[in-house]
Amino acid sequence: MTDILIAPRGVVTNSADPQDAPISWKRRLIRFGTLGGVVGALAIAAATLPLREIGDSVETLGAVAPAAVAVVGGLLLSVLVPRTMITLLCGLLLGAATGALAALAAAIIAATATYYAGRWAGRGALKARAGSKLDRLDGWLNRRGLSAVLLVRFLPLAPFGLVGYAYGTTSVCRKRYLLGTTIAAIPSTVTYAVIGAAVAAPGSMNAATLAPAAIGFAISTAIVLRWRYTSRRAAAAAAAAAVVVAPVMA
Repeated sequence: MTDILIAPRGVVTNSADPQDAPISWKRRLIRFGTLGGVVGALAIAAATLPLREIGDSVETLGAVAPAAVAVVGGLLLSVLVPRTMITLLCGLLLGAATGALAALAAAIIAATATYYAGRWAGRGALKARAGSKLDRLDGWLNRRGLSAVLLVRFLPLAPFGLVGYAYGTTSVCRKRYLLGTTIAAIPSTVTYAVIGAAVAAPGSMNAATLAPAAIGFAISTAIVLRWRYTSRRAAAAAAAAAVVVAPVMA
């Protein structure tokens, strides 16, 4: 049975994807420039949002407020606004439970949008030169599958949206990418939404608030240890195979 955490070795996923067709560098640069222009324009628009009026606007929306906040939050994440800030605001505006759900929905929206935008602009860029370091990186990410997505998302290595754009340029399976992003986003989403809600209702935060973040840290640590264990086993197996083959070749 195939391991859902690590893609089977020797198997290239999405080989039939029509977007794998070679794209000229000129066309790729045009796509990158278009994507950068759109993201930059949206970032400028986001910077002009009347933050003081957002709270009043959310109250007037009533039942559709969580959906509206999720969509706007997803847009802001896509233009590289920090996810911590978005999640805190969701908790502040909607409360702990509803805010966490809205923030998680925003993360999924942004993850999907940035992945497909990156895929459109730069799909195949890492494999443009066979045998290059970027090509090897692409293969490594693809072999690691879901566990690679989980680790990258658990660790704050880069803005949430930027990671999505970057993953879009790889050959990582979109299902593993979206599943890993969703799982990794849950602990920090709950933690920061509760903290944001505590700003509006002081005294509601306690030690249990940090439990989701602690769980996320524990999972990321377990993934790293698992990688080290499997890497050592693979190295040992390769060394043993070399010892057996050497006399035969002689």
